[in-house]
Amino acid sequence: MELGQGHAIFTAECSHSFHFHCIASNVKHGNQICPVCRAKWKEIPFQRPASHLPNGKSRINPADWPRDDAWAVRRLPSPRLDSTRHVSSLFQASEPGTFDDDEVLDQRQENPRQNVFEKDASTNNSIGAIEVKTYPEVSAVPRANSHNNFAILIHLKAPHTSGGLNSRNQTIFSPSTQNSRAPVDLVTVLDVSGSMAGTKLALLKRAMGFVIQHLGPSDRLSVIAFSSTARRLFPLRRMTETGRQEALQAVNSLTSNGGTNIAEGLRKGAKLIVDRKWKNPVGSIILLSDGQDTYTVSSPSGSHSRTDYKSLIPPSIQRNGGTGLRVPVHTFGFGADHDAASMHSISEISGGTFSFIEAEGVIQDAFAQCIGGLLSVVVQEACVKLECAHPNLLINSIKAGSYRTSVMADAKAGSIDVGDLYAEEERDFLVTVNVPVDESCDEMSLLKVRCIYRDPISKEMVSLEEDNEVKIQRETVIGQPIVSMEVDRQRNRLRAAEAMAEARAAAEHGDLTGAVSLLESCCRALSETISARSGDRLCVALCAELKEMQERMANRRVYESSGRAYVLSGLSSHSWQRATARGDSTDSTSLIQAYQTPTMTDMVTRSQTMFFGNPPQRKLRQAQSFPARPHPR
Repeated sequence: MELGQGHAIFTAECSHSFHFHCIASNVKHGNQICPVCRAKWKEIPFQRPASHLPNGKSRINPADWPRDDAWAVRRLPSPRLDSTRHVSSLFQASEPGTFDDDEVLDQRQENPRQNVFEKDASTNNSIGAIEVKTYPEVSAVPRANSHNNFAILIHLKAPHTSGGLNSRNQTIFSPSTQNSRAPVDLVTVLDVSGSMAGTKLALLKRAMGFVIQHLGPSDRLSVIAFSSTARRLFPLRRMTETGRQEALQAVNSLTSNGGTNIAEGLRKGAKLIVDRKWKNPVGSIILLSDGQDTYTVSSPSGSHSRTDYKSLIPPSIQRNGGTGLRVPVHTFGFGADHDAASMHSISEISGGTFSFIEAEGVIQDAFAQCIGGLLSVVVQEACVKLECAHPNLLINSIKAGSYRTSVMADAKAGSIDVGDLYAEEERDFLVTVNVPVDESCDEMSLLKVRCIYRDPISKEMVSLEEDNEVKIQRETVIGQPIVSMEVDRQRNRLRAAEAMAEARAAAEHGDLTGAVSLLESCCRALSETISARSGDRLCVALCAELKEMQERMANRRVYESSGRAYVLSGLSSHSWQRATARGDSTDSTSLIQAYQTPTMTDMVTRSQTMFFGNPPQRKLRQAQSFPARPHPR
C-alpha cells in the first residue's frame, strides 16, 4: 500500500492499483477478483480499527496515515487440494530442455465423432460442407473464336460453426460450443522490452486477459515473454477455471525491461509447438512487438527490401520447412516504432496475417478479432483440384494471392492449397484458361472443380461427391457479351492488391511520388469497371483504401511512422482474404473489414462492450472507413 495525492493506494498482487477506500468497499461486499484483469486475489484489503492491526501487517508508517484509515491485508484461504500447481511454479528458475510437459488433452476429445453424431441427432446443428460456386467470365463464346486468358472465378464458402456465437448470452467456451468446435493450442509470444513500459504493457495485459477468459477448457495456452532474452511463463495448459486463473496471474506479473529479441521469442514458441506431447486440432502462434529485432537481423543500408527476415523464423514453422506443421504466426505490430516489414515477413512465411495496431487502445479488439477466427476453424487442409474438361483446353494461370498453387506441366490440371477456413469464411480464386475454337457443339465444358478437406473435429478427410463443372455456350453468332459481375469484382480486388504491392516497392526505393501515382491510376481504372458503375460496395471500399494509402505516403515521415505498416497489413489481408486490424479500428462497419467473419465480428463486439470494472480511460474512435488524413505522431 502507498500514498497517492491524499488518498491511500492499494497495489494488488496482480500489479493493478486502486484507491483504498474504493477497493476495500468492493471487497467488503464479497468481491475478491481484480476489477481490471479478473485475477482472483489471495491477499485482499480490509479496514479495521488501528488498535487491532496485527504486528507487521502495515505497509506504511502509521504516523503518516490517518488513524481511521488503518488497514490490513487478509490472506485468502488456500486453494483446493485438486489445484496441484501454484502460480509461482509457473515461473521456473530453469526451463526443461524439451517442452514435452504440456497438459494432457481434455479426455472428452478422445471420441469426437461420437459426440458429433449424438449432437447432430439431437440438435440438428451439424457442420455442413464447403459451398463451391463457379462463374465464367461470360456465358457464351462464338464457335469460330478462341479466347485466351478466359477468366473463371472459383468461390468457396466455409460452413457455419455448430452452436455459433450468435447468442449474446452464450460464451465461446460454453459446453455446447466447446463440443462443436475444434479446440486450439495457442502460444502467445509477447514483447516485454523496455519500450513496452507503462500504458502499453497495461493494455497488453488487459488484452491477454480477454483472450484467456474466452478460451475454453479444451483449449490450451502457453505464454512466451521476450525482451533481450525469452522465457516461457508456463507450459501449454488447458484453460479450465484453475488454468485461467493461473494464466491471468502469470500474465499480470509481467514487467518490462531490456531489448527486443524477436527471433529468440519465436524460437522458443516454435520449440513449444514442436516438442508438445499432445496436439489439439488447431495450433497457432500470436506474436506482438512494438520494436525492431536488434539481435538477429540488421540492414546496414537501412533498406527493408534487402533484409533477410527469414532468419527470424525457425524452419519448423515455415510453410516450406518440410515438417508438415501448419502453425501460422499471426503478427501484431504495435505503435509507430515496430518493424512492419519484419512482422509482415514473419506472417507471410508462416502462413499467418499481419495486423497494424496504430492506436494503443484497440489492442484488445485486434486480439479479439484474431481469436474469433482461431476459435471457429471448421475446415483444415482444404485443397481445390482443377481438371480441364475439354481435350484442347489449357490452364494459363491461377491467381490466388499468397496461397500455394500448382499447374501440371501439360497445363491440363492444377491445384490450390487453401488450408484452414474459419466458420463462414469465403475465398475467391481466379483461374484463366485458353479457350480453343470449337464448332462441333453448342455447349462446351471447361473445367472440373473438386474440393477436399479435413474435418477438424472428426479428423477425417472429406471429399465433395460431385465435381463442379464449368460450362459455356458455343454459338455461331452472339451479341455484346455481358461480363460476370462476380468475376469483375475479383479482378478489381486483384488489380488493387497488385497496385498496393507496386506502390510499396516504389516507396521503399524512395519514390513516394511514383507510389502515389500508381495508386491514383489504379483508382481511376477501378472507377471505370462495370462493378464500379453499378455501385459495388467492394469497389467503393478498394478505392477508399487506395486513397487512404495515398495519404499515408504523403511524405517520408508519414510513410515511416504509419504508411508502411498500413500498406503491409492491407496486403496481408488481401493476399490471404482474411481480416486484419489496420490503423486504429477493427470496426465491422468499416469497409476494409470485408473479410471479417460473423464470429470475428461477435468477438470484437464483445471486446468493445465487455468492461472489467470501470470502462478504461480512453474512447475508441468511431471508425471511419478510411480517415482522410493520417493521424499525427
